[in-house]
Amino acid sequence: MAQTRALPQSKEALLKSYTKRLKDDVRSMLDNFTEIIKLARIEEDSQLSKATQSEQDQYEMQVRAANIVRAGESLMKLVSDIKQYLILNDFPSNNESISQRTNLYKRLQADMDTKLMLLRDEMALELYDLEEEYYSSTCK
Repeated sequence: MAQTRALPQSKEALLKSYTKRLKDDVRSMLDNFTEIIKLARIEEDSQLSKATQSEQDQYEMQVRAANIVRAGESLMKLVSDIKQYLILNDFPSNNESISQRTNLYKRLQADMDTKLMLLRDEMALELYDLEEEYYSSTCK
């Protein structure tokens, strides 16, 4: 609870929404499964014929099974939403990743700058030697 108080209102509302969706879907799955188990009873006295009662029970089981599947799909969508929320809104992790990449690129830049300076110095020496050779050969 201490963490949710520190969160902005929209994040807190979103987390409450996720919690409510989770509880509703799990409750739906449990209730429908319980009702399917209750349908497995053996009814002796009934106003309906056995075939009619059997058809009604079968239809109710199919509807309840479909409700369980729908709740399961809703839970999978909830997991996907939570993952997406964490990926997009995990600012400390994103900032750490950006900092690490920035440091890496700064090191690479410094390394390249050093290599370019060495190359420049070597080329200047070679150019100086070539100029000396050229001017000494043309002056004679």
